[in-house]
Amino acid sequence: MCGTCGCGSGENGVRILSPLEKNGHHHHDHDHDHGHHHHHDHDHHHHDHTHDHHHKKVLEVEQDVLQQNELMAARNRGYFEAKNIFALNLVSSPGAGKTALLERTLKDLKEEVPFYVIEGDQQTLNDANRIAALDVPVIQINTGKGCHLESDSVYEAVRNLNPKENSVLMIENVGNLVCPSMFNLGEAMRVVIISTTEGVDKPLKYPDMFHTSDICVINKVDLLPYLDIDIEELKQNALRVNPGLRFFEVSATKGEGVESWYSWLKENIKVASH
Repeated sequence: MCGTCGCGSGENGVRILSPLEKNGHHHHDHDHDHGHHHHHDHDHHHHDHTHDHHHKKVLEVEQDVLQQNELMAARNRGYFEAKNIFALNLVSSPGAGKTALLERTLKDLKEEVPFYVIEGDQQTLNDANRIAALDVPVIQINTGKGCHLESDSVYEAVRNLNPKENSVLMIENVGNLVCPSMFNLGEAMRVVIISTTEGVDKPLKYPDMFHTSDICVINKVDLLPYLDIDIEELKQNALRVNPGLRFFEVSATKGEGVESWYSWLKENIKVASH
């Protein structure tokens, strides 16, 4: 997380951007330091400090960061519940197909479901522009050196989006299976996307993400004839980490298996709106 991977150092602040303002006009430039204040002043530590003391300081900073994030996540959750907004946090490693799955879902369901989207990336408006091309309201969060979204930047993005009641908010997190697992955004559910090209042991290598997720979408099933991978072994490895995971096998590009994913999504939207 921030204390160990170096993200959120404040050198590159978080920015909330509209895809229609990609040329730098009125892009809001919300620079957040998330309450981190990661100025550990390591260069000023006296050498007689013990290693244990250093670890204690890092642990305290991590605890402060997570506590602050949880407070804002609770605020987000209260807002979502008050307006009957079904919020999903989409997480994966880079290239697993989060944006492709999101695009397919929006194209097929946007006439039935009012969607809003928050896109998270370190830089660029590329994904937000792809969503905006579908005429779906979207806001981009550029995290700079940060490797995950946090609840305060999501709060700012939601304020800009101003989603209507009884809608669905799709939050596409930064491509990373480590840090995002520790940061609750106030979402109703977390959806981890894994592609068939990533191997069967991904859930065992990154257990925290799979343990904290509710849904596992296995993407790129159209490539199975060309891969040496056992889908059932992948599922069993994920279930070892989280016995409550529910799976959907899809091809976001070809459209295979998406109907089951859509049915689940619409069922949960109905539950959230009551």
